[in-house]
Amino acid sequence: MSDAFTTRVLNITTGSAERVADLTRDCEAFLREVARGRDGLLNLFVPHATAGIAIIETGAGSDDDLLAALHTILPADDRWQHRHGSPGHGRDHVLPAFVPPHATLPVVDGGLELGTWQSVCLVDTNRDNADRKVRLTFLAGS
Repeated sequence: MSDAFTTRVLNITTGSAERVADLTRDCEAFLREVARGRDGLLNLFVPHATAGIAIIETGAGSDDDLLAALHTILPADDRWQHRHGSPGHGRDHVLPAFVPPHATLPVVDGGLELGTWQSVCLVDTNRDNADRKVRLTFLAGS
């Protein structure tokens, strides 16, 4: 296999509460190993119907603000047609329409090209599934 394309799966445990999990350090560690100073693209993909990837500021309350906004837009109540799981779980299946299950980011000189306050985050509102996978894929430029 060519080293122009490298992929790896992260196993993330999000717990029994809604969570925004910062994956920035995991992404940077992966790129240190595989990008080796090259330019390219990092793609993240969550193969779950109830989680997504967001690029946001963390640690200053924005992660909690995102979860609060999602509660306003997607309340955890009985309005949802999709009704298996815990009460309100149907909203978790609508989440990926608002927080997509993927992101593609530029890699310059082997590092993520993020803004000063940007972080790469897994957004998981599904309290019924604490075990998540995130596929990281680096595609080197020519």
